[in-house]
Amino acid sequence: MSKKIKAILVDDEKLARQELKHLLQEFPDVQVIDEAENVDEALEKIHRLRPDLIFLDIEMPEKNGFDLLEELEFVPKIVFVTAYNQYAIQAFETDAMDYILKPTKGDRLAKTIDKVRSEIHQEKIKDLLNDGRLSPQKRIFLKDGEKCYYVRLADVFMIESVGNYCRFHFDNHRPMIHRSLNKIQERLDPTIFFRANRQQIINTEYIQEIESYYKGGMKVVLNNGIELEISTRNSVTFKEMMGI
Repeated sequence: MSKKIKAILVDDEKLARQELKHLLQEFPDVQVIDEAENVDEALEKIHRLRPDLIFLDIEMPEKNGFDLLEELEFVPKIVFVTAYNQYAIQAFETDAMDYILKPTKGDRLAKTIDKVRSEIHQEKIKDLLNDGRLSPQKRIFLKDGEKCYYVRLADVFMIESVGNYCRFHFDNHRPMIHRSLNKIQERLDPTIFFRANRQQIINTEYIQEIESYYKGGMKVVLNNGIELEISTRNSVTFKEMMGI
C-alpha cells in the first residue's frame, strides 16, 4: 500500500477549511494532518509536521500566503486555494502545483490531486535513494522582491555566496536567500552539484567545456557562456568526479 499524502490546510476561514476537508475525504490517499488559520501558526506546524502538501489561502490577516512561503525553510508542494483570481500570475511564478478558485469543486480538485500524487510519490522514492539529500527534481521556494519562484534544483546552474546570502542562478533569474553556502551544499546531491570554490557551487550538468588553469586549478565554461574557476584545492576531486 502506498503511503498517505500528508496535507495541511491553511486558511483564516474555518468554514473554508471544513469544506475543503470534506471534499478531500473522497481521496483516501490524502490525509489532512492539521489545519492553521494564520501564517505564524502554519509556519510552526509545517516545520514540525513536515507535510507533503499545503492547501494555501492567499488573503489572510497580517501576513498572506506568499509571506508564508518566504519564511519557510522546508517547502512542501503548494496548492493555492483562494477566492481571488488576481494572484494567479504571481502564484504560478512560484511554480505552485495548482491554483484553485473558491468555491472548490470536486472534479477540479480531483485533477489537482492526480498531479500532486504523481509528483510526490516519484520524489519520495528519489529522496530515499539519495540518503536524505534533496533530489535534483525537488522544487525549492525562492523570493526576489515581489517575485516568487518555486524552482526545480535541476534548473539551477549555479549558486554563489554573497555575504550572508546565497544567489541562485536559473534561466535569467538571480534571487537570493539568507542562507550560507555550506548549509545549502549539505542538502544538495553531490553527484550533480560541485563546490567549485569558496564562493560558488555549480550544476555539473551545465558544463560545456573544461580547461586547465592557473597553478593547477581548472576553468569551466557553462553552456550559457559563464566561465568560473575550480580552485586548486578542489581540482583533484573535480577530476575524479568528472572522470578526467
